[in-house]
Amino acid sequence: MNMPSTRRAALALALAAALAPWSAAQAQAAYPAKPITMVVPFPPGGPTDLVARVLAQKLSEQMGQPIVVDNRGGANGNIGAVAVAKAAADGYTLLYNTSSITLSPSLYKSLPYDAQRDLAPVALTAVVPLALVVHPSVPANTVAEFVAYAKANPDKLSYGSAGNGNVTHLAAYQFARTQGIVATHVPYKGSAPADVDLVAGQIQFMTDTINSVMPFVKDKRIKLLAVTTAKRMSLFPQVPTLAETVMPGFDAGAWQGLMVPAGTPAAVVQRLNAEVAKALKSADVRDRLALQGAEPLGSSPEEYGAYLRKETERWAGVVKATGVTLE
Repeated sequence: MNMPSTRRAALALALAAALAPWSAAQAQAAYPAKPITMVVPFPPGGPTDLVARVLAQKLSEQMGQPIVVDNRGGANGNIGAVAVAKAAADGYTLLYNTSSITLSPSLYKSLPYDAQRDLAPVALTAVVPLALVVHPSVPANTVAEFVAYAKANPDKLSYGSAGNGNVTHLAAYQFARTQGIVATHVPYKGSAPADVDLVAGQIQFMTDTINSVMPFVKDKRIKLLAVTTAKRMSLFPQVPTLAETVMPGFDAGAWQGLMVPAGTPAAVVQRLNAEVAKALKSADVRDRLALQGAEPLGSSPEEYGAYLRKETERWAGVVKATGVTLE
């Protein structure tokens, strides 16, 4: 006897619904079946690259496939981001992005991709705190002393950054503006030359990533007054935060995360998220991150997505106030 078409359709839908969880589980179990490429949109050897390679190695061990780091630096991280946005949405091309991805929409007049539309969040991974550091010639050993000195000497101090619109620029700008400090911004092409000039006394202060300035802090060629994250660093527990000194609620670390092309299967995103969480909990990864001044984070894909939106909105006003635009 022939089954009515409506009943056949209903049974087909019921069967599909019943098999959906199984199919997703199978897809997750089968992934990855070949090497994965992790695009780092900054040069090799830099603070982002160093942390990315720690995680890539651990994820490779956990997932049983090589994870190849592909450095595609340029345009404040946008060249690498575009490459991943245009890649196949199959989980085999990852973007190890930084906070720069939330600054670019406000900095650039136009972008060839939309991070909210073309990329999907996987997880926050780590944060490298920024450090408020000053040259030893500055007669201040606390944040309050530095603010008082800087306000008493308007237009006499200069501060460096890793470049116009970089988080090292925006954090220092926001600090100076909220404290009523009038100082000259000197943008450099990266942290290294800025650090050299700070040590030489060519500039008087800056907010730079802790892993960039740590060697100079340890040998006392510059003074570390505060960190910019909400909590104190485990590496320098005696150093206060700007939030607990002069900027309540301030939090501006150079955070990092993992993203994939939009449309990547949810099961693959969840697998990657679980593997990142596992890696960040491992003692060896935490120890290796600590040596670089990086603090592990971790999040769900949804939490990371909400964080990306919040950070994009947050920095838009700061970028606008600086008047900086990039081509």
